[in-house]
Amino acid sequence: MRTWREMRRFPLAVQLLLVNQFGVNTGFYLLIPYLATHLGENLGLSAAVVGVVLGVRNLSQQGLFIIGGSASDRLGARGVIIAGCALRTVGFALFALGDSLPVLLAASVLSGFAGALFNPAVRAYVSQESGERKAEAFALFNVFATAGALVGPLLGSALLLVDFRTSALTAAGIFAALTVAQALVLPAREVAPSKGTVLGDWREVLGQRAFLAFALAMVGMFTLENQLYLLLPDGARRATGWDGAAGIVFLVGTLANLALQLRITAMLKERGNRARWIAVGLGVMAVGFLPPAVVAGVSDGPVALRVLPVLVGTLLLYLGVMVAQPFVMELIPRFGRPELTGTYFGIFYVVSGIAAAVGNAVVGWAMDTGERGDAAWLPWVCCAVFGLLSAAGVAWMYRLGSLPSESRAAAPAGV
Repeated sequence: MRTWREMRRFPLAVQLLLVNQFGVNTGFYLLIPYLATHLGENLGLSAAVVGVVLGVRNLSQQGLFIIGGSASDRLGARGVIIAGCALRTVGFALFALGDSLPVLLAASVLSGFAGALFNPAVRAYVSQESGERKAEAFALFNVFATAGALVGPLLGSALLLVDFRTSALTAAGIFAALTVAQALVLPAREVAPSKGTVLGDWREVLGQRAFLAFALAMVGMFTLENQLYLLLPDGARRATGWDGAAGIVFLVGTLANLALQLRITAMLKERGNRARWIAVGLGVMAVGFLPPAVVAGVSDGPVALRVLPVLVGTLLLYLGVMVAQPFVMELIPRFGRPELTGTYFGIFYVVSGIAAAVGNAVVGWAMDTGERGDAAWLPWVCCAVFGLLSAAGVAWMYRLGSLPSESRAAAPAGV
C-alpha cells in the first residue's frame, strides 16, 4: 500500500512512466530470455547465427543510447518515449511473424534501437518532472522495474506452453498498449531551442572528466546486477540440482525490493551525503558474492545449507542496489545543465554499458577457469573485487569533492 501512496504523490506523468516501466520490463522479459531457445531449437539456426542476432540487438541498444538521450533533449522526451515503444512493438512483432535471417536481424535492430530511444528519455522525463524528489521517484522506478522483471518470465513461460509466436505477439501487444497510453496521457513539454549542435552537446558532456570517471566507476553496479541472470541462478541450480531454483533467486529479490526499497531510500536520503551511500551500496553488493563463494563447488551436505548462502548473497545484492541505484539516477543530471539531462543519461549508459560488457566477459572467463581448475569460488571472488573497486572509486571521488552535491550547481566543463 505504501508504494501506491507514494506513487500518487507524484504528477500524473511520473505515475504513467512508473506503470510504463513495469509494462516495459514485463514485455521485455516475457520474450528475450526465451529468444535464443526459439532461434536455435524452433528455427534451427546455428549457435553462431543466434549469437549474431542477439549481439545485434544488444549493440543496437547499448551503442545508440547517446542518440536517444540527445533526441530527448532536442525533440522532447515525450515523443522519443512514444517512438521507442512503437518501434519495439514492430520489432517484437517481427520476431513472431518472421523466420528468415534478414527479418530476424531487422527485428533485433528495431527492438534494440527502441530501447536506446526510450530508456534515457524516460529517465530524463522522470528526473525533470519529479523536482526535488528525484531519489524517491527513482526508488519507485526501481520497484516497478523489478516487479516487471519477475512477472515477465513467469508470463513468458506460461505462454510458451502455447508457442513462441503467442509469447512474442503478447509482448508486442503490451508495447502497443503502452504506446497508446503514452500518446493519450503523457503531457507534452515545450523544448527550448538549442543554441549549439548535437556534437557540441556531446563534447560538453564528454568534457566532464568527473562524470566520465563516475560512469566508469559504475562498472561494478552494472556487472554485478547482470549476475542476477548468470552467476546467481547458476549457483542456485548447482546447489539444489534443480533447474527451477533460478526462479527462487528472482522471487527472493523481488519480494525484498517491494518491501524495502522505499523505506531504504527515505531513510538514507536524510542521513548524510547521498554520494556516500552510493559507495556503501556498491560495497554491500560486493559483499553479497562472498557467502556463495564459501560453498561454491561443495556437493555434499544438506541442500538447505548449500542454497542458503546463495539466497543470502542474492538479498545482499538486491539490498546494495536498493541503496545505490536511486541516488545514482539522481546524481547523473547534476553533473551538467538541465537542458542536457537526456544526453547525460545516454552517454552514462553507453560508457558504463561498454565497461560492464568487459566486466561480464571477465566473469565468464572466471567461471570457465574456475570449473576447469577446481576453483568454483573464482567467479564469486571476481565479482566481489569488481564491486569493491567500484565502491572505492566512488568513495575516492566523494573524498576529492569531484561529485556534485545535492545543492551544488554543475561544475564547468572539464572539471
